[in-house]
Amino acid sequence: MRLDKLLSESGYGSRKDVKKVLKKGRITVDGHVVKDGKVKVDPSRQTIFNGNTCVKYQQHVYLMLNKPSGVISATEDPKQQTVIDLIAAEWGHKKMFPIGRLDKDTTGLLLLTTDGTYAHALMAPKRHVAKRYRAVIAGEVGENERKQFAEGILLGDGYMTRPSSLSIIESGPKSVIELVLTEGKFHQVKRMFAACGKQVIALERTHIGELALDLALASGAYRELTEEEKHLAVSSAKT
Repeated sequence: MRLDKLLSESGYGSRKDVKKVLKKGRITVDGHVVKDGKVKVDPSRQTIFNGNTCVKYQQHVYLMLNKPSGVISATEDPKQQTVIDLIAAEWGHKKMFPIGRLDKDTTGLLLLTTDGTYAHALMAPKRHVAKRYRAVIAGEVGENERKQFAEGILLGDGYMTRPSSLSIIESGPKSVIELVLTEGKFHQVKRMFAACGKQVIALERTHIGELALDLALASGAYRELTEEEKHLAVSSAKT
């Protein structure tokens, strides 16, 4: 790839900014000063420095975000804060996007990446990757609802959901449940409970596949996925 493209995608600014850095003679490739941004380089085989700092190029980035309420799952919006805004200070030089979406008021595990192939492996409907949610429901939730969810719920628009696993953690005026879905329709959890005459008060996604939200991440915080975690997310996918 071109040297100026590599530097730009490694956080050294726009092509114009990179051109200035190159002109100053700060960039070396295998110990030789290079001032021409058009020069082709291979970051996997060559050592590139900016002064005394080694340039570390990542083709793709994979992040785990603990999404807060009030933030939308979009790459940009003129009026509302997006999940990309939360990571822009560190990763704004990368073309990141969320893998799927969580509603504005839904919190919890959201993955962001630059890798379209990986995103497709997680989001393609035929893969049926499991997602686990924890929710607070207004009113009692009992065995009747558990059976309904196990058989599939007929939504208001006539769509019959796939069978899902509903676990009742606490039943009372405010019930606490866990729900595992293998599909992702618009507002699905809320619509499923609405079809049963129930209202979702709070909703958090805790797992994608076998990947669990890191409980050490504060709301709005994020970190890179490990190689093992990348595989855990797609481990339940059907091929």
